[in-house]
Amino acid sequence: MNELLIIILIIVVVIIFNNLNTKIRKLEKEVSDLSSRIKTQSIQPKTIDPEPISEQTIPSSHPIPDDEAYREHLQLNDNNNEQVPIAEQKDWLQPVFDFLKQNALTIIGIFTLVLGIGYFVKYAIDKNWIGETARAGIGFCTGAGIILTGHFLRKNYATFSSIITGGGIAVLYFTATIAFREYHLFTQNTAFVITTLITLISIVLSYYYKSEILIIFSLLGGFSAPLMISTGQSNYLFLFIYISLLNAGMLAATFLRHWKSVGWTAFIFTTLYLFTWTSEKTELLSIVFYIITYIIFYVFALQDYIRKNTLPVSDILMLALINFTSTIGLVYTFHELKYEPVIIFPLLFACINAILLFREYGKKNFGISYSVFAGITVSLITIAIALQFKTHLITSVWAVEATLLLYIWKKTNQKIFKTCFYILFPLVIIAQILTWTEYFNAKNLSIIVNPVFLTSLVTIISTIINLYLLKNTQETAKKDHFWEDFTAVISYGIIYTALLLEITYHISDMPWAAITHIGLLFSLYYIFIILVFRKKQNISNGLQIGLIYLFLFLLTINATVSTSSIVTQILLKKLTSGFYFVHLIQWIPFLYICSVVIPSSGFHKNSISYWILSSVFVIIVSFGLYHLYVFTMAHDLPQSYAVKNHFSILYLPIIWAILASIFIYTGLKKDIQEYNKIGFALIGIMVLKLYAYDVWQMDNISRIIAFIILGIILLISSFTFQRLRNIIKNMVDKKEEKKESADSSFE
Repeated sequence: MNELLIIILIIVVVIIFNNLNTKIRKLEKEVSDLSSRIKTQSIQPKTIDPEPISEQTIPSSHPIPDDEAYREHLQLNDNNNEQVPIAEQKDWLQPVFDFLKQNALTIIGIFTLVLGIGYFVKYAIDKNWIGETARAGIGFCTGAGIILTGHFLRKNYATFSSIITGGGIAVLYFTATIAFREYHLFTQNTAFVITTLITLISIVLSYYYKSEILIIFSLLGGFSAPLMISTGQSNYLFLFIYISLLNAGMLAATFLRHWKSVGWTAFIFTTLYLFTWTSEKTELLSIVFYIITYIIFYVFALQDYIRKNTLPVSDILMLALINFTSTIGLVYTFHELKYEPVIIFPLLFACINAILLFREYGKKNFGISYSVFAGITVSLITIAIALQFKTHLITSVWAVEATLLLYIWKKTNQKIFKTCFYILFPLVIIAQILTWTEYFNAKNLSIIVNPVFLTSLVTIISTIINLYLLKNTQETAKKDHFWEDFTAVISYGIIYTALLLEITYHISDMPWAAITHIGLLFSLYYIFIILVFRKKQNISNGLQIGLIYLFLFLLTINATVSTSSIVTQILLKKLTSGFYFVHLIQWIPFLYICSVVIPSSGFHKNSISYWILSSVFVIIVSFGLYHLYVFTMAHDLPQSYAVKNHFSILYLPIIWAILASIFIYTGLKKDIQEYNKIGFALIGIMVLKLYAYDVWQMDNISRIIAFIILGIILLISSFTFQRLRNIIKNMVDKKEEKKESADSSFE
């Protein structure tokens, strides 16, 4: 019953296909007739009889202009009307998507057909209709039949026939694999010879049919063949001789037909094979095949440069990848085998690129090719120097390569390099974080000259270059900068973390309070340096304001909690007394930011900013004098409690009164009402604290002294306030009198 249904279904499909084929041929004939008509009509020119122009047609009121002036006028109009062509950036993935959209049904159909044949063979095997040898024969015959079908369809349906032929080749590969693995019909060497013959036949067919799609199918099968016939014994010499021959054939095909996708397919598979070999079994033999692979794909990347003296986008990307992947593999192999010097390979590759660089320099051609060869050469030399100082391989190579991609993006303005940079940059961060974890287990690392920090130094230098390149990119394109700004923030974070971890490692023997204090001071100065060079780095106004708020927050933490811990450690004799004065350097960046950075930024757009800045100023002054008093008056920790209480009751109200007077004076002088409000608010807090708490904790003498001093300060402040108000009032009155006298004299 099932067999009858299948036969009926096949008959229906054949009828439907025949009808569709007839309709398609009719449509093709109609399109051909229509195109021939259009060509016939386009050949016949349309003639327009020109009207004779006489001198009478020119009005006498418009004299004929001078020839030279008239030509200049026309030239000016042409220049105004001429639009500057904008170079459109081609999406290199678009042809792939177009091909998949147009041929998706064909690909799915051939895949389904192969599965159907496979299920049929399995069904026949289950029914014991055919033996193992016959099964393999059916598979080979089926694959050959599909290839012949594609051969007969190649003239009218080129793409369709290529996919059909590729499906037939896939059937041949899988048949050979099953015959070797499952049925053991022939040895491994025989299976390898068969798969090699299949690959050669498919490549010859691809060249004969001029089909790029078919040769990609052939390469996929060719690179998959070793996996299909593998027995688990790693015969790398045999494998890479085969892969090198396959790549040589690929190189010949790309030069003859200029098929770039074929080279990229081969590069991806070859790199995966090489890296797998290197990681599983590191041996000296792999160096030979790394160099062979480098030569093949370096020549592949230069095919347009050799023919036309140009470097397209795909070739630039291949140059970058083949140089850096080969460097990683070769240096890793030398490192694992304990050979020296590991820098020989990046220097060798740098020399090869330098030859082409000097060739461009000799021709005085400073275009894209010159920039690419210069960037690759400098990057490889940088990697060589970094590796000589024992930096970590992957982190250094990725950091330099990311910078190279960003540099090429800036020179070529091609989105592919921007995309590759944003893909590689997170990997650089991950690799750098893994490098930093070695601080936790490392012992006796030298200052600066140690593998961990030298690796960080390479990343820092590349990150600084990235920031410079991103700044120049933002200046030329005023569009959406989200990713550029985000990358800049992450870059600042990388530099900060690298320096902070190195400092923390070398002071790790000190008390935790001292480590925290030094870390906070470093953070303050790091933000300070960024704000000093904010214009050169083209930092946005919003980021500047955010950094100012972060600076004020860290400054508050350092002035209160951190410095208190330092004083406590000094009183406990765990730190020397000279360490106390280290915190005073916090005033240098604070005063600079208040006097230079804040006035030129939009920090004071909101009135709350005055309150925040004034609060921070009051806190650091109050706690600074508080810690100084405790440091000078107390000799041990128990004595410090009484000293602290005495300062907060007697001297703190006086300090707040003085600061309040300063705020009021500043507000009157600069006509900023917020400072006046802040001053009176601080006086209110001081008076409330004095009468609600302090006065009940004092003895009589201290109470008398406090009231007298505070009274004098308040009277002086009030007198100053009244005097300034009268001065301002007199100035306003004089201006009004001058204005009135001027108006009366005019009348």
